[in-house]
Amino acid sequence: MNKVLENAKKHFKSKLSGELKKITVPEWEQDIYYKGTYPFAVESKIIELQQQGKTVEALVESVITKCLDPEGKPVFNKFDKLSLMNEVDPAVLVRVASAINSATSEYNLEQVEKN
Repeated sequence: MNKVLENAKKHFKSKLSGELKKITVPEWEQDIYYKGTYPFAVESKIIELQQQGKTVEALVESVITKCLDPEGKPVFNKFDKLSLMNEVDPAVLVRVASAINSATSEYNLEQVEKN
């Protein structure tokens, strides 16, 4: 393996293992945790939905894949999608998604979409 790739992977691994960030969601009587960065494998589904014009689904997908408990385990699973889309306050979902997605603003996903 080349040195540049080794260093790049080492850097990313250190970012992934960093401390979890937290948002308090009073409406859910819960703190939600999230990472400061995610691999493109996680982001790709969200980007794909955005490119298809499915903004709401992309938002819900980001909540499902990025919301964690204090131990770093997912709070939601793929089977929660319909409930989140139909039975949860959209304003709260947007606020949570905005917080967890702003953590990844170091790289602009809209720029990635355009390339």
